[in-house]
Amino acid sequence: MVLASTAATFAQDDTAIKPAEPDFTLIGLPTALRLPKFKSAFRVTHRFLRPLDEGDFGDLLSDFFGLDNGAQIGLEYRFGIIPNGQIGIHRTSDKTIEFFAQYGLLRQGASPLEVAALFSIDGTNNFQDSYSPAIGAVVSRRIGEYAAFYLEPIWVNNSNPEPKELVDHNDTFMIGLGARIRIRPTVTIAGEWAPRVSGYEPGVNHGAVAIEKRVGGHLFQLNFSNAIGTTMGQIARGGPATEDWYLGFNISRKFF
Repeated sequence: MVLASTAATFAQDDTAIKPAEPDFTLIGLPTALRLPKFKSAFRVTHRFLRPLDEGDFGDLLSDFFGLDNGAQIGLEYRFGIIPNGQIGIHRTSDKTIEFFAQYGLLRQGASPLEVAALFSIDGTNNFQDSYSPAIGAVVSRRIGEYAAFYLEPIWVNNSNPEPKELVDHNDTFMIGLGARIRIRPTVTIAGEWAPRVSGYEPGVNHGAVAIEKRVGGHLFQLNFSNAIGTTMGQIARGGPATEDWYLGFNISRKFF
């Protein structure tokens, strides 16, 4: 009876709202949130293409803060295929398709940390050309219902998708760092940074900040990032320049 009660508690925990960890991603990087078996979630990512620092404030205002200059859009669907395990697909409007899987290894409560293993592979030209597989882990710690912190070592193969010549650093090893802090009952702020510690590292390291509002099963997020990529391979490639920041948003919906 004790074992049955414990199992039921864990199942209820996976379907319950975690105020400090309301979604399966921070901004672009994954969280360790578990998707219950046979449940699903959908996400839209939207990154406007105009850097906010381009031109003066009048230019920015005339382009309505970049909204008039097009965007890179991503559509994502994930499904809880087994207990503690989820799979998904993410497609961006530059015709990159990413398949991903994640499995929860340790659960906070039974251990001091939540730990999940992740794998993904993205391919350009609708998954017909250059492929960038990735493997890594998400290590997280929730502080009550008010904050969550993340450490994510991730290795991305072929992060340099079209090298002009063969070199020894076409892969990237990065360590994602992130946090989410609850400032109101249904409002949180989030930040993430993904420094590349070895391998291929063009431009600048991916970084982003956001404010978000939870409404039932929806999460509405307004974000600012120095890159427009949302797949693991794109995140590994970072952003073009330190001064270039882009307005964007995410909308996610849980179906449970």
